[in-house]
Amino acid sequence: MAIYAIGDIQGCFSQFKELLKKINFNPDKDKLWICGDLVNRGPDSLSTLLYIRSLGDAAQCVLGNHDLHLLAVYYSESKDKKADTLMPVLRSPEAESLMYWLRGQPLFHFDIELNFGMVHAGVYPDWSVSDCLRYSAEVEAVLKGERFKEFFISMYGNKPEAWEDDLTGMDRLRFITNVFTRMRFIDEQKHLCLKLKNAPEKQAAKDVFPWFEVKNKKIKHNRIVFGHWSTLESKQYDNCFALDSGCLWGGQLTALRVDKKTPKWIRLECEDS
Repeated sequence: MAIYAIGDIQGCFSQFKELLKKINFNPDKDKLWICGDLVNRGPDSLSTLLYIRSLGDAAQCVLGNHDLHLLAVYYSESKDKKADTLMPVLRSPEAESLMYWLRGQPLFHFDIELNFGMVHAGVYPDWSVSDCLRYSAEVEAVLKGERFKEFFISMYGNKPEAWEDDLTGMDRLRFITNVFTRMRFIDEQKHLCLKLKNAPEKQAAKDVFPWFEVKNKKIKHNRIVFGHWSTLESKQYDNCFALDSGCLWGGQLTALRVDKKTPKWIRLECEDS
């Protein structure tokens, strides 16, 4: 059995299937970890969702910001953005069942035996693995509950910027969601800097750091795979492995075999979608 983590697919279904062929993926014995952003901007989000759902227990997903955006557009008054390519999903006869399936996916996953976690964007420096699992479960409970539509109405926004244990209500849920699905940089006071999206080497501010470079982060002894940040390309940063290598923009689609002592990189060259 092999376990492969795969970076942002974003509806690039043909490239996704090519990568699976390259790694000789066998759903009867292997497992995929999908690091979020299954959909949007690429040409075939519908086929991507249908295929990954069909894998059942052979696929473990976490939600990314584009997946949550799809849910928000479907369930609330959120508008389709100009660059979105979600309409085939929204108009599909399978839309309702696919949205139900997506709402059942977590924001954070952790394998104790492998000591490997998976998240779309990142992990807040003050959070341990147990914290991440607990906070992810808080959002999961809302997504699976009766008031999930209220969540999507209030999900968007950059506030609050810092974590407090006594945060409550939508402020708490929004912060957790922003960490797991949108975070890139944080400052010295551990405030989220959600407006900053450049590559680290192009970031001029001296008191702003990529989340994985913060010293004494609580997950420093746990390995983490994440996506979301395509300008990082596919590289290892200490105990963290960046998997979004910009397939959508003509970069690569990346898989990382995580069940080996030394993780193995597999990359597929992609054409601009």
